[in-house]
Amino acid sequence: MRRAGLALLVVVLAAAAAGHATAAGRPTVSDLEDEVVCPTCGTTLDMSTAPIADRMRVFIRARIAAGDSKQEIKDALVAQFGPAVLAEPPKRGFDLLAWLLPIAGLLSAAAIVGYATWRWSRRSAEDEPLDPEDERRLDDALARFEG
Repeated sequence: MRRAGLALLVVVLAAAAAGHATAAGRPTVSDLEDEVVCPTCGTTLDMSTAPIADRMRVFIRARIAAGDSKQEIKDALVAQFGPAVLAEPPKRGFDLLAWLLPIAGLLSAAAIVGYATWRWSRRSAEDEPLDPEDERRLDDALARFEG
């Protein structure tokens, strides 16, 4: 058990170190392609085949070669195309709703399902007594099986 935990810890630390090395080092085009949207077709650059997407990839490669960081490249693209070029909305102002509403919806749905489950589990057969006719038929059926 200890070896499995130690192995898991080593894997997690190695993955974190690799992610940190990429973030601290120079970005790659693939690092940015899924975070930037093509202004023509509205899909991320890794999915777009539009000519403007090709020009954006060339621009990103040139900025990487010039030594720009990931954030500097994103800032340059936002300056040129506007904030809609980012696949992920900013986490401030009105755009914060794009982050909060799905979370609020999930929490509300979980609360409703939890409450409904709680109510359902508290209801028992004793809460709903049988009418006399059903009780008589049940007694007759049980008597046939016993005797």
